[in-house]
Amino acid sequence: MPAMTAKQGNVAKNKKPNIFVRMGTSIKDFFVNFGKRFVDGSIGTKLSHFILGAGNFYHKQWIKGSIYLILQILFVLFMVLCPEVNNTPYGYKALINLRLTGNETQGFDPATGKILQPDDSKLFLLFGLITIAVIVLYIIIWLSAIKSSYKADQDVKKGLKPTTFKQDCQALLDSRFHILMLTPTCLAALVFSLLPTIFMICMAFTTYNVLEMNAVPTTLFHWNGFNNFAYMFTGQSRLGAEIKARFFPVLGWTFIWAILATFTCYFGGILLAILINKKGIKGKKIFRTIFILTIAIPQFISLLAMRNLLSDNGPVNKILMDWGWIDSPIAFLGNHAQVSPQDPYVAKLMVVLINMWLGIPYTMLMTSGILMNIPSDLYEAGRVDGASNFKMFFKITLPYVIFITTPYLISSFVGNINSFNTIFLLTGGGPSVTTGSYVAGETDLLVTWLYKLTIDNGDYNTGAVIGILTFAITATITLFTYRRSKAYNEEDTFQ
Repeated sequence: MPAMTAKQGNVAKNKKPNIFVRMGTSIKDFFVNFGKRFVDGSIGTKLSHFILGAGNFYHKQWIKGSIYLILQILFVLFMVLCPEVNNTPYGYKALINLRLTGNETQGFDPATGKILQPDDSKLFLLFGLITIAVIVLYIIIWLSAIKSSYKADQDVKKGLKPTTFKQDCQALLDSRFHILMLTPTCLAALVFSLLPTIFMICMAFTTYNVLEMNAVPTTLFHWNGFNNFAYMFTGQSRLGAEIKARFFPVLGWTFIWAILATFTCYFGGILLAILINKKGIKGKKIFRTIFILTIAIPQFISLLAMRNLLSDNGPVNKILMDWGWIDSPIAFLGNHAQVSPQDPYVAKLMVVLINMWLGIPYTMLMTSGILMNIPSDLYEAGRVDGASNFKMFFKITLPYVIFITTPYLISSFVGNINSFNTIFLLTGGGPSVTTGSYVAGETDLLVTWLYKLTIDNGDYNTGAVIGILTFAITATITLFTYRRSKAYNEEDTFQ
């Protein structure tokens, strides 16, 4: 059997088990350790599974035990007493309300003597998710209390005294400082990022559609499973047929746009960096400064300026008509009232070209630093072997740059899939398609179509479906591409 090369050895060493295998192993280890703590733990540790802080009281850690016990009491009161906001409860009643069934009428209830208000499913869903988040946080605290008690057990077995509250606080400023700093960040991410995301994902599985709800005035909507996804792909119902008719064209243009926008800016930036850094070029600082100006100016200002320059009454069309080159304005951005067959292609070409003006300087700056750090020995060896500049570019420069910038290239591609500003500010998704209520324009991306569906049409459930599909596409491409790139598998080598 031939010996394994050093490069193959590094790849084999860095190869990790399948993600599902690692996940299964982690779950198995969690339950094994959980059972071990219960079996081997002291009486206090066993009681901590039911009464938080019992193990800390057992080891005379009074302050820590009191904190855990108070948190448990507050959690029980929260779940049982069910505090209300806007007549919508938290606690166990919020979990029941996740069925999204409630009162649709408004009036006086003689049985209770109260004025009934129609329930709001949005609050049912939101408060239910908040209650679930509180339960998850409580489980984390519960596991922390058990772990704290078990740690005290181990300290006693080693002949040590269990740590005091003061020592724990000092550890938070020293060895566990990362916990002190990351905990507020994680809580903020949960409140301001994760919960709203889950809330909008849930919308994809409901009937929350403002147009349909306005037909029969109500604030209630209901779960409808995967029906919204079925409408997207099968075209069931009139609205579903309209959405399906535009989904795949928009999806196709989104991919074409992402590929063109990414690689034109990427390779354009590399070539520009090579030209500016070429030996013998004078005024390098001036050239870099000129291109950096496009970065210094806010992007939306540049986009709005280009839209005005290329509009029907803008300077470009006016100059061309004054010179007699054209008889009527060219719809550079597809904003004519009467759409001609070539308008969509012109608009798509223009947004790609304008995006190059905005994106190439970023790649140029990044690539300039990489080019300066390519070992000169590689080029000298190439010249000795008689390689031309053209061949050295494809054999040395380009592979080296791609090796370093693969993560940037992937993130740039994903960013262009979600490039809202460029499309929305230049073309607004136009030229428009004049049939149906839920159609997207010729230059609309999935993200701009999502905006129109939710803000203009109030079709929040379909917008949530498109958001989920966009996330699934970008996440799959990112993980699949990055895990198979040399930047991931051979991060410590370059050959």
